[in-house]
Amino acid sequence: MMALQKIRSIIVEDEAAAREVLRNYLSRYCPQIEVIGEAQNSREAVPLLHELHPQLVFLDVEMPFGNAFDVLEACNGLQFETIFVTAFSEYSLKALNRSAAYYLLKPISIEELIVAVNKVQQQIVNHELFNRNRIIVENFRETKPEKQQVILPTLEGFEVVKMEDIIRLKGNGNFTDLFLTNGSKKMACRFLKYFSEILPLPFLRVHKSHIVNLTFVKLYNKGGYLTLQDGSEIEVSPTYKEDFLKNFK
Repeated sequence: MMALQKIRSIIVEDEAAAREVLRNYLSRYCPQIEVIGEAQNSREAVPLLHELHPQLVFLDVEMPFGNAFDVLEACNGLQFETIFVTAFSEYSLKALNRSAAYYLLKPISIEELIVAVNKVQQQIVNHELFNRNRIIVENFRETKPEKQQVILPTLEGFEVVKMEDIIRLKGNGNFTDLFLTNGSKKMACRFLKYFSEILPLPFLRVHKSHIVNLTFVKLYNKGGYLTLQDGSEIEVSPTYKEDFLKNFK
């Protein structure tokens, strides 16, 4: 049986101790990874990535001389998967989730590292070259959240939609249906709860099965129903009513 080719990887992290921990974890628990280089800041990382052409980069989000997104922007022409390593920040996590990025929270959990590496390996083996790095950079550069893009994991792979094009989302068992301004419907392989956590205002959960984009609310009647610009009627359940009305004061 032919051995699987190792995944050529680079670690970009400004703390020497953190680099060592990650290197040790990888050699011990992720034998499919071959670390071919390390950099301690974005200034070192960019030429190294261009020189070595890795398949995978473990990328610290906050570093001296520019952050992870500066590195991705400067390596725009290169194709590689990225696993972000980040200290907890709600803003960066929401943005990474919207971009369907792989990330690990510091201090790194071995279990989560193994899961992330296995997912990336699957992408590489299946040749699923999806340029999520470009979308991650665009989302971080875009200051207006509604102009940012969401990557939807679908049964076929991934689809990208702009947040401003989503009118509403409806829970559908293990899936979520998204209804768009052009009249189309997309089905994402995620629970509705996932979207309630990553989508900022003007997206608001109004029912256990519904999230609406408040921009498209046409009218609300006291019977507890709202009408959206696409003609759909959505019930606002008592649990979410106060929060909903607060946004219209």
